Amino acid sequence: MKTFSFSLLVFFLFYNSSLLAHKGGHGHENLKQWRINNETIEAAFLISKEDKVFLETKSGQIIAYDIASFSYVDQKHIQKKVAYIDAVNHLASHHPNDPEAQSWQPFEMTKKKVLIIVLVMAIICFFIFKKRKQLLGNGIFTLSILIVLACDDSSNSSDDEPSQVPANDVSQLEVYFGHFSGVTTTADDSYLYVESNGIPEHGMMTGITNWQQQVPIDQNYTKDNSWAFPLQPVLAETPLLSSEHFMRGAIAIAVNGIPVFNPLNNRGEDAFVIGELDNWGGHCGRADDYHYHIPPTHLEAIIGSDQPLAYALDGFPIYGETTDELDEYLGKFNEDGSYQYHTTNTFPYFIAGMRGQVTLDPNSTAPEDQILPQALTQEVRPALMPLAGAEITNFSSTGTNAYSLEYQIGIDTYYTNYSWDENGLYTYEYVDSEGNITIETYQR
Repeated sequence: MKTFSFSLLVFFLFYNSSLLAHKGGHGHENLKQWRINNETIEAAFLISKEDKVFLETKSGQIIAYDIASFSYVDQKHIQKKVAYIDAVNHLASHHPNDPEAQSWQPFEMTKKKVLIIVLVMAIICFFIFKKRKQLLGNGIFTLSILIVLACDDSSNSSDDEPSQVPANDVSQLEVYFGHFSGVTTTADDSYLYVESNGIPEHGMMTGITNWQQQVPIDQNYTKDNSWAFPLQPVLAETPLLSSEHFMRGAIAIAVNGIPVFNPLNNRGEDAFVIGELDNWGGHCGRADDYHYHIPPTHLEAIIGSDQPLAYALDGFPIYGETTDELDEYLGKFNEDGSYQYHTTNTFPYFIAGMRGQVTLDPNSTAPEDQILPQALTQEVRPALMPLAGAEITNFSSTGTNAYSLEYQIGIDTYYTNYSWDENGLYTYEYVDSEGNITIETYQR
C-alpha cells in the first residue's frame, strides 16, 4: 500500500509539473502580440468561450473579442490553445496523426528523459527508505506509469522538423524559371539571382475596381538589382508572421520574374478583397511597378500543377493548392526534409509566416518592414492618388513598349495611353470622357 501511495504521489507531481510548464497560461511571461481588427494588442490568453476570446493585458485588464476579429494565424493559435486545454481537462487521449494536437502535447518527453527522471528519484528514495524491496517496487511501478504517459521518442519522429533542410538545386531552379523567355537566372555560392524587366507575358490591370492610377512600365531587375533568394534555406527559430511583417516590398519572386508582395497592402488591408488587384492577382505600385499580391496560380496552365509558382525570399518554393495537411504557416515538410509553401483560396492565401530565416531592412519597422536583399524600383512620374469610382475595363498592347488602358467612372469612359522609347523617354496621354487629351513626358 505504501508502495502504491508513494508512486501515485510521484505520478501526480510529475503530471502537475507538466501542466505548469506548458505553453500558455497567464502571467507577463505569456504575453503575446495579437493582431485584432488590424491592430496589434499585447495580452495573455485566458479562455475562449462561445466564439468570444478573453485576454488579460499586462496591467491586468480583462478584454474580450469575437474570434473572427483575430488574424488568421491568431485564430489558428487560439484553436490550438483550446484543443490543448480541452485535452487536459478531460484527460483526452493523444492523437499521433494530428499535427495540431502534437504541437500541444502535455508531456513533451522521450523515454530517455523519463529514465533519467526515474533514476534521480530512485537515488533520492535510496537515502529515504531503508528497505530495498520497497525502493524496487516504487521504481518499477513509477517507471511503468511514466513510460505509458510520456511521448514515444517524439523528438525523433518523422513529423518533427529536421535540423537542416536540403539546399536548392541550381539546375532545377534554372528549369523552373526557364519557362519564360524574359527571365534569366545566375547563381553564386549563396544565392540564385533572377533577372527580368517586370512586365509579365499575360494580361494586366483589367478587373481593378480600386485604382490608384498607376500603370505597368518596365523595371530594371538586372545585375546588382536582380531578385535573389538563398540556395540553402535555414529554418527560423521564430517564424515572422505575414500579418505582422513584410507590408513593404516583395516576399517572393514568381517563376515568370514578377515579384509577389504580402496579401496585405501597406495599410494592412487585404488587397484582393478591397478590389485593388486585377484578374491575375496583380497591380502596380507607386513606381508603376507591376507585382502580385496573391500567388499567380494561373501560371499552372503553363508550368503544370506539380511545379513551383514562385520562391519565397527565404528560399522555400511556393506551390498551388493541395489536399495535404498544412502547418500554421501554410507549408509542409516532405519526406526528404525539404519544406514548401502552398496556396489557399482564402486569406492569407500563402505564407502565413516566413518559415525560413530572412534579414530585415534595418531602416524599416514592422509592420512596414521588408526583406533584404530587395530589388529596387525606379519611378518615372510622380505617384498619383486613388481615383474614386474608377473601374479598369480593358488593357491592351498598342505596339512595342506601348499600351492603352481603358477605365470607366459611372457611364463615362476614359483612357490612359502611354509608351517609352529606347532612350528612356516616357510619354503619357490622358484622354477624358469628352475626348480632350493631355500629354506628359518624363525622362528616366
